[in-house]
Amino acid sequence: MDVKDFYSVLKKANKVCINSKDVSENDVFFAFSGESFNGASKALEAIEKGALAVIVEDQSFENSDKNILFVESTLKFLQELALYHRSQLKIPVIGLTGSNGKTTTKELIHAVLSKKFKVQYTSGNLNNHIGVPLTLLSVKDFHEIAVIEMGANHQKEIEFLCTLAQPNIGYVTNFGKAHLEGFGGVEGVIKGKSELYDYLISNDQKILINENDPIQVEKTKNYQEKITFGKDESKFNFDLIRKNTFVGFKYKNEEIMSRLTGDYNFTNLCAAASLGLEFGISAEQIKEAVENYEPTNMRSQIMHRNGKILVLDTYNANPSSMVESLKNFSQFEGSKTVIIGDMLELGDESEKEHLEILNFAEGLNFDQIIYVGPNFMKIRPEKSYLTTHDLTEQIRNNPVETKNILLKASRGIALEKILEVL
Repeated sequence: MDVKDFYSVLKKANKVCINSKDVSENDVFFAFSGESFNGASKALEAIEKGALAVIVEDQSFENSDKNILFVESTLKFLQELALYHRSQLKIPVIGLTGSNGKTTTKELIHAVLSKKFKVQYTSGNLNNHIGVPLTLLSVKDFHEIAVIEMGANHQKEIEFLCTLAQPNIGYVTNFGKAHLEGFGGVEGVIKGKSELYDYLISNDQKILINENDPIQVEKTKNYQEKITFGKDESKFNFDLIRKNTFVGFKYKNEEIMSRLTGDYNFTNLCAAASLGLEFGISAEQIKEAVENYEPTNMRSQIMHRNGKILVLDTYNANPSSMVESLKNFSQFEGSKTVIIGDMLELGDESEKEHLEILNFAEGLNFDQIIYVGPNFMKIRPEKSYLTTHDLTEQIRNNPVETKNILLKASRGIALEKILEVL
């Protein structure tokens, strides 16, 4: 089946789904299969729920009378359909990647640009070879800008995602120690994330640059199509503001405070503000967008529980983000407990990086440090718990008494589960 032939069906659809539980009337369901499941077995059920069509890669479930359609690969067809849909879009597409801060920056950009435009953006963490096509296919005729987050854990992945998203403007938040195992070290990370620059430069598109980041400057030094912030001579310039535990910025005479904690969020705010100003959004509108944005996604999320301040930062962790979180939390006023969990996908660098983080944390002014996960357990067993469940049982019997508590770990540790006992 040709994507052009199917495109008229897509244009009538409310949305595209890959989970049969999400299917409702006038949706298109892509029935993916894996080692232990066959999505095509849900094809008839999806049609009965009102799906316009179901795409299957198991020919035994094909039923053209019911619009259950066979393709050789649901993934390939999804990607080809997204690429064709992208070719029909006449709106600016902003591409975003980086080691840390992608999702927060994406949400801030969406909040700012939505003050003037109808913006579609990546939902949650749908930022891979499946998520990017789904995001593209969610862009409707009434949308005026799209913001596409692109994640990667190995080289050539951003390159491929760029061929689908075809961004007109791109931004790399930073280059840090994330997914070292897949990228093959920090130099591999830089090379992999810079694939966004390679695409933008080769297609004469714009690049948003933080001129305080020497890697960003070096990688784009001979390129002219740039939107810059960070230096006095940059197109846009912002001053850092701190109030209590929160961070904000000053642009000209406008002071703008966010509900985000940590100086590391300053550049995320600057990036969103720069794009807003570039698209003609006023400082007053940016102020309203930023001050109304509240993180609720386990990324630098501040919670108040029983007189305590909890910093929930458990969506992801790598050595770069861990250092920044610990530094920021050390500046909080009052007694402080740090609960940090293992950082995953570090490969051969794992033991060294965990030891460095442990030494860094123990050199700061924390009243208590608790470690969770097999990597920390190996290094500091007397202060560690193998699993979040083990720590939960300990805290249930021995509550944490400090005023401030930081939770920071990779997603696989599920450290947020101890919230019930905090």
